[in-house]
Amino acid sequence: MPSFVNPFSGNIDRKISKTELLQALRVDIASELEAIYLYDAHSHATEDPLAAKVLADIRDEEIEHVGELMALMRYLDPRVADLLLEGEGEVKEMMEDLGISQITIRGVDTSVGSLIKGEEED
Repeated sequence: MPSFVNPFSGNIDRKISKTELLQALRVDIASELEAIYLYDAHSHATEDPLAAKVLADIRDEEIEHVGELMALMRYLDPRVADLLLEGEGEVKEMMEDLGISQITIRGVDTSVGSLIKGEEED
């Protein structure tokens, strides 16, 4: 839940280490996921079409934030990228076992691996 009583409650008086930053990013991701859940629930709960549209748009922006935070985590800790690739590989194996073909979105390979490969090409 929000903590707005003290506007400086999130500030600290020193620079944080990379380890602390990664932990903070995990909390940030959890907060974004919670916001996605809430905006989605609220957009589905209202009968007002404008409110539903605005809330769904905000929800989608929160999803973008998760993507940005995950990209930052992959940049800061290559181990995270490796673990994400391992998880993606496991799902691909399950898809093959079930006869589900790989799909692309908008004609682009959007796998974690493609994102990492794109970073290496820069």
